[in-house]
Amino acid sequence: MSVCSQSALTDFLASHNINANQIRQDANARRAAALASQQAAEADSNEPSASEEPEPSRARRNETKAQTNKRKKEEEKAIAKIKASKQFQRRRRQYGSDEEMSDEDEAARAIFEESMAPLPDQKENCENCDKRFTVTPYSRKGEDGGLLCPECTKELDKEEGAAKKRRKTAAGRQRRQLQSNLLDGIYPGAKDLMTLCIETLAKNVDQAEDLGDLPVTMVDRLAAILSKKRLVKSSTLNLFLRPGFDTVTIYDGSYLSSDDYIRIFQYTPTVKHLRLKNAVQFKNVVMDHLLATDVQLETFSIHGANLIDDERWDQFLTEKSAELRALKVYHTDGHFGDEQLEVLSKTCPELKRLKVSHNQKVTDEGIKHIAKLTNLQHLSLEIYEKTSSKPYVEILNGVGPGLRTFCLGTVHYIDDSVLDAIHENCQNITKLRITDNEVLTDAGFEKLFTNWYNPPLTYIDLHKCRHIDAAEPRENPNNIGLGSKGFEALMQHSGKTLKYLDINSCRHISLESFERVFAEDKKYLELKMINLSFCQAVNDLVVGYIFRSCPNLKTLVVFGNFGVRDVRVPKGKILIGVPTALGMQIEGTEDGEGRAV
Repeated sequence: MSVCSQSALTDFLASHNINANQIRQDANARRAAALASQQAAEADSNEPSASEEPEPSRARRNETKAQTNKRKKEEEKAIAKIKASKQFQRRRRQYGSDEEMSDEDEAARAIFEESMAPLPDQKENCENCDKRFTVTPYSRKGEDGGLLCPECTKELDKEEGAAKKRRKTAAGRQRRQLQSNLLDGIYPGAKDLMTLCIETLAKNVDQAEDLGDLPVTMVDRLAAILSKKRLVKSSTLNLFLRPGFDTVTIYDGSYLSSDDYIRIFQYTPTVKHLRLKNAVQFKNVVMDHLLATDVQLETFSIHGANLIDDERWDQFLTEKSAELRALKVYHTDGHFGDEQLEVLSKTCPELKRLKVSHNQKVTDEGIKHIAKLTNLQHLSLEIYEKTSSKPYVEILNGVGPGLRTFCLGTVHYIDDSVLDAIHENCQNITKLRITDNEVLTDAGFEKLFTNWYNPPLTYIDLHKCRHIDAAEPRENPNNIGLGSKGFEALMQHSGKTLKYLDINSCRHISLESFERVFAEDKKYLELKMINLSFCQAVNDLVVGYIFRSCPNLKTLVVFGNFGVRDVRVPKGKILIGVPTALGMQIEGTEDGEGRAV
């Protein structure tokens, strides 16, 4: 072929020092060298007689006659596969046309011969261990271009598989972490320098000996990160115990022993605010040590300490409650019941904050003693046993005027008398939570929020206040639960200042009610988070009205609302729970008028 008739592909190969003939010659030379080496090795191990032909040559000649056609077909198939590859086709479109087919065949065959040397059934030395082995179509190349024996191939496959698995696991972990952050209200974006430093410290916490002068807020963030990763152990506990500090917070004490909890009071005898979660090993022996010290707690929050008996609790409330201002006791199972609440009302007159949750021994008899805590400002109760309305009404009549927050969780059977007591007695509440109820009526909620002297609230949670009837789930003749009138009265009273609203599963609010509340002339500038999951009337139109009426909204949750299908999410807002293949809309990309930003 003359120089003038060379194709563009040939020119490209030549410019990169790629010569098809040279590739073929090099391959043939290597094949000949391998064959000569093989024959020499076999000749040394088994000298044939003058009349005897070497066994490899005779076998190879016999095999060639039987397998020529098969080998040609395999060769043509391999060359066709090379020519059909994306890389080869891309090069063809860029540098050649149909008239250069001969050049393409030549280049493809050269690449095939390069990849096939040596051919299967020949002998070769392993690149790694230098072991002699028979080449197969599955023999792999090493780093230097030589072939590997089956043992070394298995090791390489194992290493690559492990690395691939690690990459896949890491990618999956990153995706799960992103979704977890979204559900926790942590939005994607650039992290500040302090956050990056804290996360780096958390990853290398085993190498840290002291946190130095790190501010208390940063120490608290570090404790939260380590607790989420279950890294708060005996070896890392000392990082959070600083002599002279008055606050110790352990978000997950699952790996701490009783001796570790005792060490808290030994290293930080000045502690006044103690918060412990999953404190399973905070047992009688730890409480005995606390009672023997001079520690006077002002805040004591303990979760999961179900191995402290009632006798120790009585002793603590009698001897160590003089300075107590906040007490949170939850998930202690069969301990801390009615008797302890009665002692509390006598020994802690200055208590301002009380939370009792998931304690099996608390009943109506114990709840009524809370009414004697005249300085109480924050009350949160979630009682395991069935309770009635009367003790809650007594509490509201006794301490209602001073309450700032009032939370009742899983109160299935309290009635409208509790709502009436809130309306009559509470005038300073900013946070109200009443959940999991099937008796309260829409009329009761409407009366509560109508002409209520209490200032507008900032936090309202009324999820699962709804009618339950397995036989007729859609019928609600008595208007049980938060309905249209109650919801409209709620928004009329507190909509202007409300920051958090959860009416999950309040399915009796009508479409017309949502349209009136979030009409074009209504603006709720403070709302940051709304949960409307399983509210049957919510659809695309309602969601659009909400985004328009709540310009500062960050998160809207709509699980179980099958009318929400195709929503334009404004930029900077998050819609969670879309029941389609999308699953979750993250960070909308459109402005308020539906235009892409």
